[in-house]
Amino acid sequence: MLAALLTTLLFATSAICGYRTARQIGGVEANFWRIALATIFLTIWANLFGTGFDGAPEWFMLSGLFGIGLGDSAYFQALPRLGSRRTVLLTQCLTAPFAALIEWLWLGSKLNLPEIFCIAVILTGVAIALAPGDHLKIEPRQLKIGVLACVFSAIGAAIGAVLIRKAFAVAHAAGSFPDAGTTGYQRVLGGILIPTIALLVFKWRSAHAHGGIFQEKTWQVSREKWRRIWPWVLANALAGQTLGVTCMQWALEQTNAAIVTAIIALTPIFLLPMTRIIEGEKIGVRSLVGALIAVGGVIGLTIFR
Repeated sequence: MLAALLTTLLFATSAICGYRTARQIGGVEANFWRIALATIFLTIWANLFGTGFDGAPEWFMLSGLFGIGLGDSAYFQALPRLGSRRTVLLTQCLTAPFAALIEWLWLGSKLNLPEIFCIAVILTGVAIALAPGDHLKIEPRQLKIGVLACVFSAIGAAIGAVLIRKAFAVAHAAGSFPDAGTTGYQRVLGGILIPTIALLVFKWRSAHAHGGIFQEKTWQVSREKWRRIWPWVLANALAGQTLGVTCMQWALEQTNAAIVTAIIALTPIFLLPMTRIIEGEKIGVRSLVGALIAVGGVIGLTIFR
């Protein structure tokens, strides 16, 4: 439970940094560079302090392909369109039921009624806290794309979470017990494929649209852009794919995916004070009530586990 809560705090930090970077350099580029940096950090850890490719690397890489490759790529397309609050709300609320459905269909994993009730309480609290009270000032087409991206992100995250459970089961059956940093390294290796392809396509199209990649003006804008944004990219990589995903691996090794993803759904609640401090966003009574309901659900889930 502690690992899942720590994951939630780190993911909230990552969401703040991710929104900043996506607004400045676009979702495709922001997602690629944070995963690339995380790959470097986790490679160093796994090969110096961890066990490298020990365990079930093929399963962990497959998990990364869906959870990081598909899920995070879609997530970063939703961020600049819907904003951090709505993106996190939709993604986190949809991931838990998708994970439960996949585990039931594939692994036969079941939840008892009190656990299902507590998960529903958590997600209800999150929805109450962050459901927008005013009319959405988003262009309809962008709204549809953003919501669809959130659905794909949630599906990818749910499949990735269930595959992590499968990967740990395979590794343990073979007598291997890889640490969370090592499994995070294996996942990110599978996850970097889709963002890399997306970035190459994006750069190729951008170069043709602006007269070629070697135009001096293009590189000047890029240098100025990165001078402002690199601390946020670094913080995003550390809080998200490096430390955040490592903690999530730890949590999923101990608890089934539906419960872990439900606790991680508290990320929007953790975001409330952070957005108040960093972005000056006001916190209303409804947000506080929703936070209390969600926290109550986590306490109940802890008791029934």
